Amino acid sequence: MNITSLTVSDDRLSWRSLQPRSYFRTSNEGPATRQSPIVPRNRVIVADVLAGLRRLPSASVDCVITSPPYFLLRDYHVAEQVGAEAAVTDYVARMLDVCNEIARVMKPEGTFWLNLGDSYSRHMRYGASPKSLLLAPERILIGLAERGWIVRNKVVWAKPNPMPSSVGDRLTCTWEPLYLLVRSEQYFFDLDAIRQPHTTTRTPALGTLQAKYGGKRPSWAGPLAGANDGLTRAQAEGRVGHPLGKNPGDVWTIATAGFRGAHFATFPARLIERPIIAAVPERVCAICGRRWQRADAALCPTCACGIEWRPGAVLDPFMGAGTVAIVAEQHGRDWIGIELNPEYARLAEQRIKEARLARGEEELQTAAVAA
Repeated sequence: MNITSLTVSDDRLSWRSLQPRSYFRTSNEGPATRQSPIVPRNRVIVADVLAGLRRLPSASVDCVITSPPYFLLRDYHVAEQVGAEAAVTDYVARMLDVCNEIARVMKPEGTFWLNLGDSYSRHMRYGASPKSLLLAPERILIGLAERGWIVRNKVVWAKPNPMPSSVGDRLTCTWEPLYLLVRSEQYFFDLDAIRQPHTTTRTPALGTLQAKYGGKRPSWAGPLAGANDGLTRAQAEGRVGHPLGKNPGDVWTIATAGFRGAHFATFPARLIERPIIAAVPERVCAICGRRWQRADAALCPTCACGIEWRPGAVLDPFMGAGTVAIVAEQHGRDWIGIELNPEYARLAEQRIKEARLARGEEELQTAAVAA
């Protein structure tokens, strides 16, 4: 199995190649303390997705962000590629196997961000009537929920520049879903890091809000209905909302990204910036792997291991052209990639190196101006 190593400098003003960083986790199991190796970060593993995932230790990554091949929409010209199965049920079964391994390698408090579009059937042999959506994402989500995953969000990636379509008997597809899945009710998610400025400074009078329902739960509210308690409290205090800004919501309008390269299905960097910033810790303990948390303005350890730390790590098991790695490094996080196609792995390497070079030159120029 061919493994290509890539490294990232600890010095953000340097883009020169360093040796791969290897980390170790201390285990207190047994009579003596021992260290178990964690796969070196910032590298692309060239392998089938399941084989690559099985190389990784359990509970070794903080977050997973990926966009697997959609069912029968692309031919990546490699044997055993995901997405080339005979029927959608086979595709779903294979993706569920992949997600089982993702659950193993992801830390219990980690998050899984899955960008997965659908396909239209052309024959019953594919798993649905001709012209019908195959509902591959929905089938996968139901399977994941049955296996203990919590489907936390369905983010709408709205495309202001969708691909033109000549179809005349349905609407053009102008969005794709980005699913947020977790394994535990308690997980790492830094909402404050991705809040947006409020669009208004006006707050309605509290009396208007209280008068609507008389301060009581409305009669039409069902057992799963939400409440506006937080907004009501903010308005009672004369605030528009949260002092750090508003929740960005689950509809993200982001243009598709053009890419002149061998890979023809890359997702835009902006689509994964929020997941990386909010769901990949800035620092984790280099010994036990627990994330650091912010106290006032400083990041502090949450364990008693000491002050040695490393960046949080994001895994992309369908690395493609390396966009997840590029965005992760831009925000000071580590990454691990798995890619079946050696040509795409080389493409990802080149893009990552070019991004490091450009970022290093930009930071050196900024430092020179500041001096």
